[in-house]
Order: sequence, then C-alpha cells, then structure tokens
Amino acid sequence: MRTGQKRLVVAVGFVLVAAITTVGVFQLLPNGTDTSGPAPTTTAEPALTPSGLADQFLDRFTAGDPQAAGALTDDPAAATTVLSDLWRTLLPKSVTATRDGLVEAPAGASTVDQPFTITWDFGQERTWTYPSVLRVVRDERGWLVAWRSELVHPKLTAGRGLAFRDLTGKPAVLGSDDAPLLTWSPTGPVAECPASLLTPALGRVAAGRAGTPGWFIALTDGAGQDVSALHGSGTAPLRTSLSGAVQRAAQSAVDSDRYAAAVVALRPSTGELLAVAQNASAGDQPIALSGLYPPGSTFKVATAAAMISAGRADVGTVLPCPGSVTVGERTIDNANFALGDVPLRTAFARSCNTTFALGAADLSPDALPAAATQLGLGADFEIPGIVTELGTVRPAANTAEQVENSIGQGTVRASPLGLALMAATVAHGAPVTPTLWAALDTKTVTAYTAPPPEVLTSLRTLMRAVVTDGLGAPLARFGEVHGKTGTAEVSGGAHGWFIGYRDDLAFATLVIDASTSSAAVDLTARFLGAL
Repeated sequence: MRTGQKRLVVAVGFVLVAAITTVGVFQLLPNGTDTSGPAPTTTAEPALTPSGLADQFLDRFTAGDPQAAGALTDDPAAATTVLSDLWRTLLPKSVTATRDGLVEAPAGASTVDQPFTITWDFGQERTWTYPSVLRVVRDERGWLVAWRSELVHPKLTAGRGLAFRDLTGKPAVLGSDDAPLLTWSPTGPVAECPASLLTPALGRVAAGRAGTPGWFIALTDGAGQDVSALHGSGTAPLRTSLSGAVQRAAQSAVDSDRYAAAVVALRPSTGELLAVAQNASAGDQPIALSGLYPPGSTFKVATAAAMISAGRADVGTVLPCPGSVTVGERTIDNANFALGDVPLRTAFARSCNTTFALGAADLSPDALPAAATQLGLGADFEIPGIVTELGTVRPAANTAEQVENSIGQGTVRASPLGLALMAATVAHGAPVTPTLWAALDTKTVTAYTAPPPEVLTSLRTLMRAVVTDGLGAPLARFGEVHGKTGTAEVSGGAHGWFIGYRDDLAFATLVIDASTSSAAVDLTARFLGAL
C-alpha cells in the first residue's frame, strides 16, 4: 500500500484485491458475451453511495467478471465487451485495485470522480501499476459508473485495445549478420550461443532499452496490431556491429591458447567492432577493451611516424642497427642480433630496437605522444554498454625514458582495442570512431587527427614489410596482411603482441606472459585462418 493510503471498511468502500488464478476461465461468444456466469443485472443497487458503487465496480472488475462490472455502468453492453476483450488479451494472473481515500458526493452533486490505482500481475514478478479515475454519475436510475474505456487506462480510447506481449525466446540483440546473440527470457536477455566477453554488456543495454525485460504492454488498433508500448518497449531487437564469423574466429583462437589471450577486431572504414574476445585464463575483466599494457615494439609504428614527421628518416633511409647501444644512461639491446646499416624498412620489419632508440633520442619530448595521439591512442570514446581505455603516452621526463618509450616500454601503455584502433587508422588513413551499435551512437569525448597522408603511406609500406620480409612472415599466406610484432618486457617475463590489418579488417592480439611475439603471431594465424 502506498504511503498515505487509507484502508476503508465495506460500508463506505474498501481496498479491493481479487485474484484470477486460471487463464481462460471465461468462455466468450464472438460478440464478447460471457456465458459462464449468471444473467446480467440491468440496474445498480439504488442504495449505493458513489463511493460504495465505485468499490463494487472495482471489485467485480478485478474479479474478472465483465458482465457484473458492466451492469454497474450507464452502458452495460459497451462496458462488458471492452472488459471481456481486455481480460482475453492481457491474460493476467491477478489484478488489484486500490482507492486512495473516500470521495463522497457533495450535496446536490450529480458527478463524482473516484481516483484509484490498478496493478496487473502477469506472474514471474511481471507487474504493471498505474493510476486512473472512474466517474460516478447520477440519473433517474440512481448512481452509475459513467462508462468510458479510458477508466481502464487513460490511453484506451475507442477503437483501441491492450495486449500482453511476451518476448520470451525472441531476439533481444542481433549480430551484424542478423543471427541472434541474445534472446529474451522472463528475467531478461540471455546468450543465444555460448556467452562471450560482451554478453553482460549487451544484455544490460537491451534490458535498459526495453524498460521491462522480456515483455511489454501494447496499445493495439482495431485489427489487434501494436500501435505503441504503454509499459516496457516493443521496439525491434538491438543490432550490434559484431560479426558472428569474426567473433567465432577470434574466440576460437584465444580459447586454443594456453596463455591468457585477447583479440579485438574492427572495420577501419566504419569503426564497427567486429569481435572482442578473450579466454578464461584472461579472467572476467575486459582486458581486451580496457587493459593497459606495455605495447612493446608495436609502438614502433608511432615512433616511425614521429621520425618521418620530423624529417629524420623515411622508408629507404639507411640507419644503424647495432646489437646494443647506450643512449644517455639507458642501454638498449636487440634480441641477440645486429644488422649493421640498413634501410628503415628493414629495421622496422626485423624490429631493431637500437635503430628506433637512436632515432628517437634527439626528438622533442612531446614527439612520441603527438605521433601516438594522431594514431588514436590519446582519443577517448563513450560506447553504450562498455568501458574502454585506449592508451596513455606522456612526454618523456628524460632521455632514458624517451628511448624506453620509443620501443614501447617505459611509461607507454595501450590496450588491445587501442592498438587495433592504431592499425585501423593506418589502414583507413583517417580517424576511426569505434562503434558497437547500429542505432546507438558512440560519443567522442576526445577526438584525434590522423597523420598526414605521406606519413601514412610510409607506415603502410613499413607494416607490409613486417609480413613479407620480417617477423610476421608466418602470416604471409593469409593475403595482403600488414602488421607489427611486439614483445613487451614486464617483471618476470614478457607479453607477446601482433597488430595489423588485412583489407577492411584491423586487429590486435595479445598473449600475456608468452615471452615472445611469436606466440601472438601464431594466435593471429589461427584467427585469420578461421575467417
């Protein structure tokens, strides 16, 4: 009972509760007449007060007796028909009506409005509550309920109806290929196929949009077709950008890995997220979307962009690649190799740490952050249902930190989504806004501007060389793949990365504690091979 309600005694009105426990109790003729009860009463009891009449009407209405309720109105036939149809289309388990205090007629009055609150209970904790008003009028027959269908619900006007719509088993969220990702259950959306990392987020957004999970009350027209949703939402299933084929390939790839692993894939031309996958070893937190890790040599994409933008080198510029170099107080080593003097293209493909440490040493402290920002790592987006972190790159405090940052160590951090966005920016040649929903927009909190076209052209050449002549060679059989490997040293081990793109598919793979980037290359091969 709501605060402030008065519980009233029978003589002057009372709280009414009547339950219908069996659906289909009433047998209706085609014209809506109920044949299961006694013959209709044609007049209301003249001794009833307006308050008592209101109580009797609500009592018979909530008891599911359309004829008896209709007999208390000034239009029994119309009231009986509407109320009969109402019970047939709503099929409630029970109905309660509560009046908030007594409203008696002033002396000489011929009209009294009686406010009440009605609650429909459809079982499984599905209820619908709202206020309404019935009007009692006096004529030569005495007090009667002034029949109008709006007393049942304010929007139930002539020619309209109400219907309960159960969405159980129907799609709540669709993938880009129209395959159901989640379907409705009585308690909300559930995964149609094995749950993925994004299942909880997709379910929350779908349930939030529906208002009342898995069901709604429809206002219908004369043909029984839905006009609008009065409670809950009758909108079509939400559509995501997720591709069933790409998601399955990504999930299968990470699930087959013995290390904690994640894959993010998106479409460079549109920013649509195609797959977000991580395996059980990676835990329940969405590291694919917001886990920040040292990106290792994948960050050389940004370092190369900074060197090219500053005019220090380009694809064919010959640069030293010694096995080890000391810059300031920091010694940088390669992975047991030295190439001598080689073009930047070769140093990038073979991931020569010393080349990039030397190249970045005399760049301005903000050169690397500026280049990373142009590739999307400094951007910020709000995507409905999910929380994302792309990366952080701050100006180096000293030369040692600058050279560490140049090879993706030091203070540089990025997420798989952030690095997938970086690869997508190179592929697309313009800023990319990641999206998840067809009808729900991504909000850009911090925008970014892509590198100049000539820098992007050089980056594409460098990333292609990684696959044709470098550490990404095992991926050459999967088409025109561009990419960059990365081994990110952390306390006690190293993470493996591979980022890249092929046609209109950009991606990032992360294998945690795998010691080497080859583990990420292998995972990427399984991913691309399954497409």
